[in-house]
Amino acid sequence: MGGLGASLASVTIPSALRAQSTMTTAPQNPIALQDPQTKYPAPPFKGQTQPWPGLASKMDPVPDHGEKSYRGSGRLAGRKALITGGDSGMGRAAAIAYAREGADVAINYFPTEEPDARQVIALIQAEGRIALALPGDLRDEAFCQKLVEDAVKGLGGLDIVVSNAGRQQAHESLLDISTEQFDWTMKTNIYAPFWIIKAALPHLKPGSVIIGTTSEQATDPSADLYDYAQTKAATTNYVRSLAKQLAPKGIRVNGVAPGPIWTALQVSGGASQDKLKKFGGQTPLGRPGQPVELASIYVQLAAEDASYATGQIYGSAGGAGMP
Repeated sequence: MGGLGASLASVTIPSALRAQSTMTTAPQNPIALQDPQTKYPAPPFKGQTQPWPGLASKMDPVPDHGEKSYRGSGRLAGRKALITGGDSGMGRAAAIAYAREGADVAINYFPTEEPDARQVIALIQAEGRIALALPGDLRDEAFCQKLVEDAVKGLGGLDIVVSNAGRQQAHESLLDISTEQFDWTMKTNIYAPFWIIKAALPHLKPGSVIIGTTSEQATDPSADLYDYAQTKAATTNYVRSLAKQLAPKGIRVNGVAPGPIWTALQVSGGASQDKLKKFGGQTPLGRPGQPVELASIYVQLAAEDASYATGQIYGSAGGAGMP
């Protein structure tokens, strides 16, 4: 027996060592480190303007929404998502990422943004997922209700609502903002999420999520974004309030607060030409963010393993420290 025990020991110990060696072996294709300061374009940028609401495809440089860089791993397999403002910016980045994580996606956008929206639909379909294009004006309560109905019907249900669409127009003076313009911003940024979430709630089961796009403007407003900044403070508050209200129903509510992100908002009236040329240069990283750099936050907040996160605001502002 002693000889047999010694023999077994001589076999077992090297096997364990080999297993340990295998576990600590570096991956076949390690991801190279990249300096975040130089990963994407930095100012100065070329002056450029577009009619509102602008097209990302016509910007210089064109924003990175993850079209080529985002890689999924099935984290949202079987989920059904509605994303407003899904044609460009963070909404587009979220739509691409969700599809590559296994979700079916409906995107809403303003009708003039159709060229950008078509690109997103094609990218979602390329992943073998259901892709719904639902254009329309979010200032219309009846449309917002129909938007949810069409998303539920086309996707076969709904368990992720990303209220991302927003209107941003820079004005040097309060005196330059008309009542009509003020109302447009409020209807798009505050009323629409209220209408959409209200219509969606009867369809959301425990485990569903609502994600709002707020901004660093909620806590550190710029002088020329008087109306827009107010709506982002309101978004931050509705996220925190609604999270408390819906927690007993098992529905999580969180928000994403970007800093300066290179999107069509900026070239279609959201920033002055002087500010645009230096856009993002004031951050510690010295550049604006790209929409794809927030995609993983939208994924994480929608994923099942974030089940204890609700009522939270997740910032991404290039080192500004907000929120």
